[in-house]
Formats: sequence, structure tokens, C-alpha cells
Amino acid sequence: MAFPYQIKTLEDYHQVYRRSVDDPEGFWADIASHFYWRKQWNQVLEWNFKEPTINWFLGGKLNITENCIDRHLGTLGNKPAIIWEPNDPEEHYRVLTYRELHTKVMQFCNVLQNNGVKKGDRVCIYMGMIPELAIAMLACARMGAIHSVIFGGFSAQSIRDRLIDAGAEYIITCDGAFRGNKDIPLKSTIDDALVGIDFVKRVIVAIRTHTPVSMIKGRDVWWEDEVKKVETMGERYFPAEEMDANDPLFILYTSGSTGKPKGVVHAIAGYLVWANYTFLNVFQYERGDVHFCTADIGWITGHSYIVYGPLSAGATSLMFEGIPTWPDAGRFWEVVDKHKANILYTAPTAIRSLMGFGDAPFEGKSLDSLKVLGTVGEPINEEAWNWYNTKVGKGKCPIIDTWWQTETGATLISNLAGVTPSKPTYATLPMPGVQPLLVDENGHEIHEMEASGNLCIKFPWPGLLRTTYGDHERCRLNYFSTYENLYFTGDGCLRDENGNYRITGRVDDVLNVSGHRLGTAEIENAINMHNGVVESAVVGYPHDVKGQGVYAYIIYNGLFDDENLIRQDIIQTVTRIIGAIAKPDKIQFVPGLPKTRSGKIMRRILRKIAEGEIENLGDTSTLLDPLIVEEIKNGKL
Repeated sequence: MAFPYQIKTLEDYHQVYRRSVDDPEGFWADIASHFYWRKQWNQVLEWNFKEPTINWFLGGKLNITENCIDRHLGTLGNKPAIIWEPNDPEEHYRVLTYRELHTKVMQFCNVLQNNGVKKGDRVCIYMGMIPELAIAMLACARMGAIHSVIFGGFSAQSIRDRLIDAGAEYIITCDGAFRGNKDIPLKSTIDDALVGIDFVKRVIVAIRTHTPVSMIKGRDVWWEDEVKKVETMGERYFPAEEMDANDPLFILYTSGSTGKPKGVVHAIAGYLVWANYTFLNVFQYERGDVHFCTADIGWITGHSYIVYGPLSAGATSLMFEGIPTWPDAGRFWEVVDKHKANILYTAPTAIRSLMGFGDAPFEGKSLDSLKVLGTVGEPINEEAWNWYNTKVGKGKCPIIDTWWQTETGATLISNLAGVTPSKPTYATLPMPGVQPLLVDENGHEIHEMEASGNLCIKFPWPGLLRTTYGDHERCRLNYFSTYENLYFTGDGCLRDENGNYRITGRVDDVLNVSGHRLGTAEIENAINMHNGVVESAVVGYPHDVKGQGVYAYIIYNGLFDDENLIRQDIIQTVTRIIGAIAKPDKIQFVPGLPKTRSGKIMRRILRKIAEGEIENLGDTSTLLDPLIVEEIKNGKL
């Protein structure tokens, strides 16, 4: 079966894009008509960026799991929905057909219902990359509960903050998770997070690592035991809950420029349409293709391009538990060959780390099944792009460079594989429905084609966030208040003479480390928890593998017996409070920080020193103590 809204030529792209701008409501009504609705909408779009108010397909009723599973059963019931490749290559992989996935999701809906979960409840999911994670998400969506997946690398304190913010009374986790040669103790981390929290009613624990765990009577139950209870009652159909198009589907927490993570809320219908539309067009998915997205489902990429995007298209989604370098650096290529993957979607950080291993990992690997290569999470540098093209794609696979954010739901700017031109280091052209523009610091649109500025979007697309959970004003301030009537992405951008866009990085106090956004304030708060730290300032600097590294300037008043030991202690503090993903790469102890007379830290100066631009720091005359800059420069790592 062909997909009626797939763009197949460059001319087609330009025509479709023009219509999406000229008649957005008619355009998205046509796309949405291809999905299964319980009740048709009576208004396509209601929006106002000042409030902000964004609603799509008003009055429409549907359930996302009927669109991701049920509607495929007649034609694709026996086709693989999820192929799961375990961490250990010696362990056998699993395949779930659409029919099997349907059964397991309904089964787990009954488990959730038996444990008190109902429509509108928030369910925190903190699991490793196993099929049960996708099953848990889909079961929540089927019954109308709102899932909030937390990345398995976050600490107890980070989980605690998210649980409290979401008011999540139910948790789904595992005893532990495998990641490379590490066993990650997920359940014990949850236990630590729950100390002093009394509103959590149930913790459902799946067995994965057989790690001994503490099970609290009346609160904790085993996934497997709960499933057996359902099975003894015979196979029970669980009808999909009828949901409003604008009901929340999930909350996903992302770092901001303040210390508190913000819960981005995506609504059902708009997100479904957008994830599906971008999946089919960006990757040029064809029936029977195996789609291998290497992301963790704890991030938005896994939500959109392992679960909801591929499944809504009836695709086969390859889910990988491990890491690219274990047991050796040929693991990705082994997985591609083993499952005949056609699309590979990974991060520039992974590509750059694999480049360092040379040609040996490719020995004995054909990679002939690959048709499309993709990158996500951060801009890809030209050297990595060329290596990916020649070594992995053998010069015959189009490379898509996708730019998007947690808040955007799915891809906003990207070439379409083999359809629109690619340009190394450029995300290239906007998706239909996306209307980007560049503005200067005063918010004035830059009309010249070849220009640089701050990237904004002037019209909503179906996948745009609706709010930040429990704090709509924060949503307005973060995304819609900087420039009037515009969504501000927080990214700087270049545009070339052909209208191609190249993302140049964050312009706010947010870092992009290995494709993951981390707020500088959040890291500073964690560093300042160390008992010897007086004050800290964190900036990003160019990192060969991660793209951006974390550079911390710290004023320390403790005993300086062993500087390296103190650094390790501070790193441990950050790891405990946020997680290893946020630990500083460089720590420089400084006598003071460059501050204005009003007490504001001049991060611009610290950023330039971290980047090595110590001769061009700009005007320092407004600093309270300009001499402190010389001392910081002299101590640069």
C-alpha cells in the first residue's frame, strides 16, 4: 500500500510546501483524514501565540493506539512491529508482531486498571530499553493515562523532581537495566527517589537483570505476577478509551535556562499526525523497511521515531538495548546486518566516537541493506558527515540531517531522503507546515536570503507543544515572550542563498551535550550542593566527540590538599543529583567570577575563555573587577 501524502520529487515538495503555507487548515485536514477517528473534528486549528493557545482538530475524538496498532491488524497483523536487539549479542533477540503487540498492550492495560490507574492519571516510566517500555507507553495511551518517561541515566533527585512536578502516583520500572558492560540499578534508584514521598500508590517492577531489590508491601508489585493474574482470567479485550484530540498524550521533561526541568506536554491528535507525517517523508519509509533508530526512548527521539511515528505507519521498528561500542565498536554494523536494517538514525556523537576506531569494526560487515542514513540531536560536522557517507553509506545512501526539539514533537527542518538535496552541516529546508524566519536581537525579521540570526517559527504546526505541565506561564515566557507572535527556538541559525538552514547552537543558557539539552543553571545548582563550593558558573565549549562539553568555573573555599580529588568529588555530586550525563568535562578553580556591578555573571567572557579565544574578550570595563578576567585566563585548562 502506498502512502498518499508522501512527497516523491523536489517539484512535489515545493508544491506541497506552498499549499501548506497558503492553506494550512485545508492541508492538515487532508493529511488527518487518513487516520482513524471515532468522531471527525469540527475545526482544524485554533491558535494564538500571545497566550499561547494552540489546539488542533477541535472536537475530534480518537485513540492513538488504534492508529498505531488496531488499524494495522487486518493487513499487517503478522508483520513485525518491534524487533528488540538485547545488550548482549549472545542473548536471543525478540520479535513482536502487530498482533502480539496488540495483545500485550491490552494485557498491560488490564494490569494498570487492576492497580488503580485511570484516565488522566500521570504514570512515570523509568525503564531500560526493553519492549516492555513501549508496551507500557502504549497501554497508558490506550486507557487515557498520561505517561512521563524518564531517561534511565537520571539520578534519584532528578526523578524525584519530575515525580513531584507531574504528581505521578504510579511508577513503572525494572529491577535493573543493561547498558554495555554496566548493570544500572533502576529499582533502587526509584526507592531513593521515593524517600519522603507519600503520594505514590503503586510501583510496578519488570524483571530484566535479576538484581536483588527491595519490594515494599502494599506499594511494589512485580510486572510478571500482575500479568499472570490477568492471564488466568483468560484473554481480555481492553477497549481503547475515546480521547479528545487535544487531551495530553505525554509529559516529557527537558532542561531549561532555570534550574527546574520543565514538563513539555504534547497532545494526542496533533502529535500523532506530525510524528507520522515526518516519519514517512523525512525517511521516505517504504512498506517492509526495517527502521533502526538508536535513541533511548527516554528522549523525544525515541518517542517519535521508535514508537509513535513508525507504529502509526505500520513500520517495523528496531529497538536496541545496548551501546555502539560494546562489546566492540562494530556493534551497530552487526545489528544492521543481523536484522537487515534499511534506515539508520543516530546521533553525531555516536558517529564521532565510532570514527576513532578506524576500519577494523567494519570487517565482515556488508551494510548492504541500508538505504537511508539519518542524524539527530545536534548539528553534524562535515568530517563526521563525510565519514558517515563513505564508510557507512558507501556513497549510495542519502543522509538526512534532522533538526527539531522536544517541544516541536518531531522534525522541523530536514532534507527528505533522496528527494530534496542534502548539504553537509545544513539541516536544509523546512518541513511542509513549518514557517521559519530569522530575527535580529531586537526581534526584527531579517529578509535577506543569505543571513544569520535567531531562529523563530511564525505559524503553528501539529506537533507543537501545548503547555509546560502545571505552569502555562512558564511555557509562555520560555517560548513565546522573547519575540512577539513568534515561537522562539532558542537556537542561532545561518541561512544560505538557496534558503537552506544551518543550526549554529543555543543562544540561551542551555548546552547541547551529546545531543541532550542540559540547563547551565541546573548543573550549577548541583555543583553548588558540594560543601566546599562557594559559587560556580557553567558554559559550553567545543568537544571533539560530544559536540559541546561542560566547562565549570568554581570558587572553592575548602582545603586544597588534592585538586584532582576535589574535582572527582564535585563530579560525583553532579552525578548523584542529576546523573552522569551532566558531569563537567573540565573544572577550573577560580578566585572569582567576572560580574557586572549589578552582580550578573558575564558568561560571554567565560565562554570565550573556555573556547580558547582569550585575546578577543570584548569590553570588560563594565565588570566589578576586570582584573579577575586575567587570573581566569592564566588558569585556563
